[in-house]
Amino acid sequence: MSSIKQNPTPLDFEKEDEQFRTEVATMDRKGTRKWVYAKKPSGRYTNYRTIVSSILLVLLIVLPFIKLPNGNPVFKIDVFHTNFILFGYPFFTTDFFLLAFGMIVSVVSIIIFTTVYGRLFCGWLCPQTIFMESVFRKIEYWIEGDRSKQIRLDKQEWNEEKILKRGGKWTVFYLISFFFSNILLSYLIGMDELIKAIQEGPSEHAGLFLGLFIFSVLFYFVFAWFREQVCTLVCPYGRLQGVLIDKKTIQVAYDFPRGEGVNGRSKFRKNEDRKAEGKGDCIDCGQCIAVCPTGIDIRNGSQLECVNCTACMDACDEIMTKINLPTGLIRYASEENIEQGKSFKITARLMAFTFVLIGMLAAMTIFLFNRSEVEVKFLQVPGKDYVVEGDYIINTMQYSLMNKTNKPYKLVVNVNGFKGGKTVLLVEPTKYIQIDEGELKQGLIDIKIPKSELKSYKVPVILELEDLKGKTIDHYTISFMAPF
Repeated sequence: MSSIKQNPTPLDFEKEDEQFRTEVATMDRKGTRKWVYAKKPSGRYTNYRTIVSSILLVLLIVLPFIKLPNGNPVFKIDVFHTNFILFGYPFFTTDFFLLAFGMIVSVVSIIIFTTVYGRLFCGWLCPQTIFMESVFRKIEYWIEGDRSKQIRLDKQEWNEEKILKRGGKWTVFYLISFFFSNILLSYLIGMDELIKAIQEGPSEHAGLFLGLFIFSVLFYFVFAWFREQVCTLVCPYGRLQGVLIDKKTIQVAYDFPRGEGVNGRSKFRKNEDRKAEGKGDCIDCGQCIAVCPTGIDIRNGSQLECVNCTACMDACDEIMTKINLPTGLIRYASEENIEQGKSFKITARLMAFTFVLIGMLAAMTIFLFNRSEVEVKFLQVPGKDYVVEGDYIINTMQYSLMNKTNKPYKLVVNVNGFKGGKTVLLVEPTKYIQIDEGELKQGLIDIKIPKSELKSYKVPVILELEDLKGKTIDHYTISFMAPF
């Protein structure tokens, strides 16, 4: 990038070199892949990300083995049998409204989160980034070495060293892919079923093992070859970045006024007074490009390939420390912060958006955990009127009960608020309704209330469901018909 003879602005840089706007960093105009040899990063943020990714990977592996006191796993998304368990609570197709509400909350949350924090999720929490940078890339460093050794190995002929290293790496990559494919499968069918299938062998579960093999090959393909192309070409979240971020969005940003100075960036020389000569703090070492897992130059500004992984921040801080210049030339900041020469601050806008985001997630959590264990519905039987029996009025109701737990229930229905109306008679010759786990049960029930308690032709009546121990499971309000 040539030097700029006046105070630089983002527009100056865009006019100076637009190539990064019209081309993907890892592909030329002919569509030929440019392989990224990312240098091994190190530094404060790399250590933080390693801790976060390690915790998430341990949770991913351990959670399928954990059984909660109710006998359920923490998560199970069994799409084959429409059996869904979230945080130990079973969910069924009758909970579709929760799914719809959850999707709305998710979309709005993504918009709010990205508008405020940019692609923080991509760099710290995205499974693609975690697997690539914390698992597969580390294995690659261990077997083939750092960036320079990988480039040299790629260029050399296929000799014994190259065959052993590449063959060993690909073998380990597939074994890791197969292992994580099994872990992810346990979230679909449950760890007990997976262990049972492994013990019984492929002959008894040919379809399951074929699907597992195909998925493990796809998993291997993504992290052994496709890599950053997932973020730059496939991921829809990355494509939304351009319309969601603005000048106030926090992202990994290059401090261009400081880095370019008056006369632009230049190589470092000992004992020079860069400020007096009008030189920027950027010494054009290229380390921020070398460590980037998507191969971009962060100094060009915000780009669709950037996943905010902070590798360039650590690399730049290391160089600044070595040449006795302030760190933070590349840092978390908004475009507005950079232009105004201000450091990152928690603003009212950031707090307001954060509170809205937390509020929406809290509302979703309340909906999830306050859901009734048994979904109850009582409806008047079409075409059937009330019946007078001595001093009582009887209404026949059709009930529909959905057991949303993994345990059977024996339920008694009681009328609440009427003297002498405590007992409800079932049309079937039983004293209670038995409903098994996950069962939808329907039937008829007679509700009996004394005439003296009824003052209108339609009286609101609360029906309570209790188990045999007297614990209230749920309640439902109906309109009880009586003589005018």
